[in-house]
Amino acid sequence: MSDNFLSQEEIDSLLQKNERIKEEVQENLSDSEKDIMGEVGNISMSTSATTLSTLLNRQVDITTPRVELTTFNEIINSSQVPYVILQVQFDEGLHGTNVLMMSIRDASIISNLMMGGDGSNFNVDELSEMELSAVSEAMNQMIGSASTAVSTMLGKRIDIDPPSVQVANQANQISIKGIPGESKVVCIVFKMTIEGLIDSEIMQLYALETAQQISQTMLGSLSSSKGPVPQDDFEVLDDEELDQPNQEQPERAKKQPEKKVEIQKPEFMPLHETKQNRQSRNIDLILDVPLELSVILGRAQKSIKEVLALEPGSIVELNKYAEEPLDIYVNGKLIAQGEVVVLDEKFGIRINSIVSAKERVETLK
Repeated sequence: MSDNFLSQEEIDSLLQKNERIKEEVQENLSDSEKDIMGEVGNISMSTSATTLSTLLNRQVDITTPRVELTTFNEIINSSQVPYVILQVQFDEGLHGTNVLMMSIRDASIISNLMMGGDGSNFNVDELSEMELSAVSEAMNQMIGSASTAVSTMLGKRIDIDPPSVQVANQANQISIKGIPGESKVVCIVFKMTIEGLIDSEIMQLYALETAQQISQTMLGSLSSSKGPVPQDDFEVLDDEELDQPNQEQPERAKKQPEKKVEIQKPEFMPLHETKQNRQSRNIDLILDVPLELSVILGRAQKSIKEVLALEPGSIVELNKYAEEPLDIYVNGKLIAQGEVVVLDEKFGIRINSIVSAKERVETLK
């Protein structure tokens, strides 16, 4: 009889094997789950592309996504830094992290378009504070619209925490809250094009836990939709009505009131934007970004000996003449010239002229 029972060691071995199988399943996505995440990424990023197109007044296209299950370290090691990374934490409806990654070059072009440029003036190594603020707002709008699309697909409310943005110039500088380097993530890669200005890849990352929540919710809604149809959709006939001859059935149909259907000609939005829409740039989203305005009274070059000899009462001669206009800078860039005025016992500046782009370049030389 004892031969029919498992020993304690065999039971422990089976339990450990079962736990290993559960862990392997939890650390992977099935083919159906990958397909669902690809569809989720496709719909959410299509919404994001529409949002970005509205911000830039440019045609934005994305291709069918490629879904990969990898680790965050592998993504960073295979990517060309520097990168702009925007991260949001799900606060309600889902748990985990959603990340959007974009190269510095693409981010600089987008910020230039948002600020009224034509996209030709961009940086490939770094972003100014104003450029980072502009592209952060664009990425925030993109990931916000993507979360709204996911919320609609799942049929439940999804809230996200305020986003955090970082610029990483080296691979070892990149870190994501809630996603350790060795943890697995679902990487959805898109090819994004913007009217000949951008033709590169943009990545959307989901923590594996978040991707599993989304896919399981979608699979659950699909299975429930295939259930039995409620009886309320049918008219139940009693035995006497079933025994009635078929000739009476048309009379039952006559009792049904006729529904009037209104036919209207469909109206569609134009496929291409008009020239007037292209010329008007949407910069409303960055109007509240704070900028530092400074006025330079003049400059002087002194040796170390002369600087050490300065004392109270010393006079330093500047390179500006008394009647010469003063330079006005915004975030360190020359934008205008003006003259000093006094306003309620405080100094002010009256702008006399706006400096052109050509004059700014000559000034820097």
